[in-house]
Amino acid sequence: MSRLQDLIQELCPDGVEYKTLGEIAVDIFRGSGIKREQITETGTPCVRYGEIYTTYGVWFDTCVSHTDELTITSKKYFEYGDILFAITGESVEDIAKCTAYIGKERCLAGGDIVVLRHNQDPKYLSYALSTTDAQKQKSKGKVKSKVVHSGIPAIKELVIPIPPLPVQREIVRILDNFTELTAKLQEKLAAELTARKKQYEYYREKLLTPSSKMKIVPLADIADISTGSSNTNEGVEEGLYPFFVRSQEPLRKNEYEYDEIAIITAGDGVGVGKVYHYIEGKYALHQRAYRIHINTPEVLPRYYFHYMRSAFLSYIYKTMFQGSVASIRRPMLNAFPVPIPNMETQQHIVQVLDNFEAICSDLTSGLPAEIAARQKQYEYYRDKLLQFKIKNA
Repeated sequence: MSRLQDLIQELCPDGVEYKTLGEIAVDIFRGSGIKREQITETGTPCVRYGEIYTTYGVWFDTCVSHTDELTITSKKYFEYGDILFAITGESVEDIAKCTAYIGKERCLAGGDIVVLRHNQDPKYLSYALSTTDAQKQKSKGKVKSKVVHSGIPAIKELVIPIPPLPVQREIVRILDNFTELTAKLQEKLAAELTARKKQYEYYREKLLTPSSKMKIVPLADIADISTGSSNTNEGVEEGLYPFFVRSQEPLRKNEYEYDEIAIITAGDGVGVGKVYHYIEGKYALHQRAYRIHINTPEVLPRYYFHYMRSAFLSYIYKTMFQGSVASIRRPMLNAFPVPIPNMETQQHIVQVLDNFEAICSDLTSGLPAEIAARQKQYEYYRDKLLQFKIKNA
């Protein structure tokens, strides 16, 4: 930060001018409609307004879309350094999101895009127009509805600090470095999660592969198996008990059907054969979901849960009923072969796999939290960097 402070002290010690985009614009214009069916794999690079929300960040140098410009009746081009605003959106909070183009090709701007041409550092402008203050200006006066609009007059009124170019470039360098470090950390965390999941799968398969001497019994010999009696519309928002509805996240109910340790699997649909829940206690169950309750002291329910997660899906794919909707029949469940190792082995398997599950769960829940924390940290420093003493204030 010392270099930035030195530049500010040298070039703008009395403060920085805040200007409207209308004041710094060399040109500002709207793009022209490019329909979805006009997008091609090759041709002239182009940007449609929705891509500014979904695809591009603070800046980009390559377009993901192309078109045959001979099919475009009113061509509007943008070039290196131009700022693109999406002036139609679904959210007041995100309306007029912008991105800086720093590529070398001449590209076409689609409809509902405003292009700003200027003589400033393009990345700096895009960073400055992404601050909390700038977004408040973009959202001011907008009404929440299914579609939110902005336009050239509103864009021209946006006010941002315009320090000398060397100061702009130093801020860009700092924010680019911070963004890169954040991205690398996120990649590292994601790679760690992937590695742990692979490690977990390896040990699960290794531990749960039955030996030739191991006793194998049909599931019906060691478990009570049945479906529930509840319908989806019986769920309530703040019910007392979990209500398992096939492959969905649990709903809630004020009445329970079972009070036990059980494994829950979907009876039909896209989630058929997947093991969704391990429950200890009171719960309700959908009429097309299955509960499996281990009823013998020879088998630890948690051991069976891990084994079912390892082997059940492949078993069901070979045996399930293939109709308009794939489904499980009770005889398939009854006949599912379950290896029964001794109790000491079962306890060891449970301990190892539960530990791996805990690690993966912590990483899975921690990754979004860490990313959110880094994003807040980035936004804080970005906003701080882009706050200046106002010249002649």
